[in-house]
This record gives sequence, C-alpha cells and structure tokens, in this order.
Amino acid sequence: MIIALLKKLMREQRGSTVVLIGFGLTMLLTVTGLVVDGSTLYAEKSQLQKAANAAALSGAQELTAGQTNVEAIVNDILLQNDEQGSLAGTDVLLKSSVQVNLQREVPLSFGKLLGKKSVLVSAKAKAQIMPMTAAAGAAPLGIDESIQLEFYKPYKLKVDSSGVETGYFGILALGGTGASTYENNLKYGYQDNIEIGDIIETQTGNVAGKTREGVQLRIDSDPYTPGDYSHRDSPRIILIPVYKPYEHDSNQLKSIKVTGFAYFYISEPMSSNDTSITGMFIERTGTGYAAPGAVTKGAYVIKLVK
Repeated sequence: MIIALLKKLMREQRGSTVVLIGFGLTMLLTVTGLVVDGSTLYAEKSQLQKAANAAALSGAQELTAGQTNVEAIVNDILLQNDEQGSLAGTDVLLKSSVQVNLQREVPLSFGKLLGKKSVLVSAKAKAQIMPMTAAAGAAPLGIDESIQLEFYKPYKLKVDSSGVETGYFGILALGGTGASTYENNLKYGYQDNIEIGDIIETQTGNVAGKTREGVQLRIDSDPYTPGDYSHRDSPRIILIPVYKPYEHDSNQLKSIKVTGFAYFYISEPMSSNDTSITGMFIERTGTGYAAPGAVTKGAYVIKLVK
C-alpha cells in the first residue's frame, strides 16, 4: 500500500512539473515578445523624432518669408525621410516659430498574441528664430542701431563720410586696419566671431576702390539671377554688424560697440566714382548664436526648443 502511494505522488509531481514548464515557456515568450516589440517601437519613435527635428529646423529657415514657404520646406524634408504620410499638423507663427507634429501606426509582432495589433507612435519638434548675437563671416561695414530699417527697400551704404549727416553707416577695422585687410574681409567675410558687446575700431582712409573691387567680386561670383535673394549661399548677401557709437574724437567716430546684426543684399555694381554700396536690407536666418540682449535688425539664428 505504501508503494502504491509513492507511485501516485510521483505521477502528480511529474504532471505539476509539466504545467510549470509550460507556464514558464509562455512567460518567456511573452517577455521576449515585449522586448522585441519595445525595441521596434523605440526605433520607430527615434526615426520619427529625427524627421520631426529636421523638418522643424529646415522649416524655420523660411519663417521670415511666409507660411507657404515654411510648409513647402517641411513637406520636402518629410518626403526625403519617407515620412510624408506621418504629418499630423504644422503650427507656424511667422517670424517666431514652427512646430511639426508627426504620428504613425506601428504594427506589432508579438503584441498580436495579447490582442494588440499596433501602437500609435508620435513625435513633435518646435524650432524658433531668435535675433543673432554672435557670428563669423561679417563684412567690414556697420549700421547704427538708431536707424529704422525698411526691409526690401533700396539703401546706399556709404563707405566714406562725405556728405553724410545722419545715417552714416561706416566701415569697420575687423581684425586690424589697412586697405588690404578691409578688402579681404569685404570679399570673403571676417572669419573670426563677432558678438554683441565687442568694441571695434572704425576704418579710416580712402577705401572706395577696394570697396568697388570687393563688391564686383561678389556680384561676379553669384550664379543666381540678379534680385533673387532667396538662395542662402548667394555671395551678394553680406552680414553687417549693428552698432551704437562708442568713442568719438574731434567729431569723428573712432570705435563702435556691437549690438546686433543685419543682412544686406547687394543689388548692383558700383560705378567708377561711386562711394556707396547699393542694395537692400533683408530678413533671413543664418549661422551663428543667440542670447538675450541683441538689437533686432533682421538677422536671426534657429534654435530647437522642443
């Protein structure tokens, strides 16, 4: 009788072991499925976020142009990233910010076993433009911050002080004085950073000839139709420091203090006796830095804020 009882207990233990093994395998498969589906969702979320960031940053470049331009760039970037069907909405605030909202259904592999076929993955990115406070590549020209600019209207940037009362724009000694330094900076831009608060000496002497040569080089190097300032790499577009007078000597402005930046589009060559650069101030974004305190004169940088 004792032997029969022992055999019965052994049969019951083997049955319990089989049940436990089956339960363990089920749990292992479930955990494995969750890990696999979780990894898939993470990868899809990362890809969607990268596309949203790229679309917002690129779209922000056109915040000074118009909503149609912003939306066109956003759509183009999403197309390049194969996410054009994921666009859930674009919120545009001109001259301020653009937010791109994306969402996409991601199918699950193992989630189907638990009755979940897919998950809605979403991503959003917001980029805004802010007044430029530091940048490299500036031209050796300056504009007084007190001058109220009208964008896309004709202006003449004088490079000497003859016949000038108010509105003298002036030329700056970036990286040192001398006509050759001035000419090189006008042709190719001053390569070091300039930032608000910097004190810069003004350039003296007759540089009209050097100015004409620098302007002509930029015009000759421009592959685009004259008057088309939409291309970001147009050499006709120059970055100009905005300033307030810092030191005067005998009615002559000796140095300035940088308070911001502006962009100027050179519209035509200088004549042989011209002492001013003809063009217009434009609003656009560029490469540089942003921080509180800059005077707003149409030069902006882009920052991803969300």
